[in-house]
Amino acid sequence: MKPDSQKRRWSTQRLIRILVIILLVLTIFFMGRQVDWLLDPVRQFFSIVGLPIILAGVLYYLLNPLVDWLEKRFHVRRTWTIIGLFIVVVALLALGIIAIIPTIRDQTLSIINDWPTYWKNASTEVNRWINDPQLSGIRDQLESWNTDLSKLVSGRFSKYLTGTVTSLTGVFSTVTTVIIGLITMPFILFYLLRDGHQLPKYMAKFVPTKARSGFLEVLTEINSQVSNYIRGQLTVAFFVAVMFAVGYSIIGLKFALTLGIAAGILNLIPYLGSFLAMVPSVVIALVTSPWMLVQVLIVFVIEQTIEGRFISPLVLGSSLDIHPITILVVLLAAGKIFGLMGVIFGIPGYAILKVLWTHLFDWYRRSSGLYEPEKKPSVDDKP
Repeated sequence: MKPDSQKRRWSTQRLIRILVIILLVLTIFFMGRQVDWLLDPVRQFFSIVGLPIILAGVLYYLLNPLVDWLEKRFHVRRTWTIIGLFIVVVALLALGIIAIIPTIRDQTLSIINDWPTYWKNASTEVNRWINDPQLSGIRDQLESWNTDLSKLVSGRFSKYLTGTVTSLTGVFSTVTTVIIGLITMPFILFYLLRDGHQLPKYMAKFVPTKARSGFLEVLTEINSQVSNYIRGQLTVAFFVAVMFAVGYSIIGLKFALTLGIAAGILNLIPYLGSFLAMVPSVVIALVTSPWMLVQVLIVFVIEQTIEGRFISPLVLGSSLDIHPITILVVLLAAGKIFGLMGVIFGIPGYAILKVLWTHLFDWYRRSSGLYEPEKKPSVDDKP
């Protein structure tokens, strides 16, 4: 048999083998959907431990570089370094609770209690603008938009209110899960910080010897992608909260601190968070005065300029190497499928899948023999 034909046959067999593996994986997924009840204990297990693991993982990526630096800088055992860092963090949280939390609590309760009044007054102001003779040409369209928006907001509010009233058991269950998660999270975080750097080598023991180096390379790249994203997003969110809080305080907007912190938290949702955070700010400014609304919009433009031109490129850079259009598609798809958690964790999840797919395709390209570089025509090949 000729070498070219033998090589072609070997490549065909390898391709068939890969297709059979994919078919088996899809069959397993299909059969798993048919016995969905078997997965209920797994879902219940992750519903309990999922929250503390996620919180501990986020804080691990945030604190691990600091623990590494302190351990090397002061030559103290890692365990004592982590304990000392925990004491400092708890002290800072206590100071924050004493100094800031009461203000945030009072402002948040005031916003919640007065929100119907703010919304009503804002709607009245919008209607007054709509009835302005200068806007008569587009009055019908604006009224239609205002009516649709009011129905949407009231309908959503009524739906959530009814669901909350009729499912108090679910509410108490959720609160209990959150409390348990907050209690157990520090213990998980402690062991992650202490032994997390040994986890890849431990997992590699279960991988065949020939594949261990590639397995560790994939884990290292995934860890780098996720850590860069989490640290970058949290850093950007912190600066966004500071900029909004300072900007709102300068222009004298009510609830400046709470609105700034809310903007920073919502900024964890890429591209959409800042615009969502503007809704309460615009409503409150609209009720206050037209000039306040203009100032709020100016603060928003300045914040977006500083964040987009300086902070995000400096902190995030191009570490994920994901096109903005891809990010928007991932956000929409993940939000539709998984809800709020999909919007928050869709981008790092996509980054992990991208790393896995890249390495899988590289392996297939090397082993299949179907992607050999094209041979340049030589002089002898010419007719």
